[in-house]
Amino acid sequence: MPITVHQTISIYMIKVGAITNSSVLQIGTTGSVQSQSDIYSTGGYTEPVQTAELTGEAVPLVPLAP
Repeated sequence: MPITVHQTISIYMIKVGAITNSSVLQIGTTGSVQSQSDIYSTGGYTEPVQTAELTGEAVPLVPLAP
């Protein structure tokens, strides 16, 4: 039995605490959620980039605070 839903959603402010690679932010209604992952080379590159060289002390990465 097909159901058609028409919605109008107005968002005046939205605060997102954290987004990761596997997060889903949904606004509205959906019958199903299908995952999609796309990789694009928008620069028209045809060869891999050169290997980076270490030029000084390695600095530890600090995760972003919420």
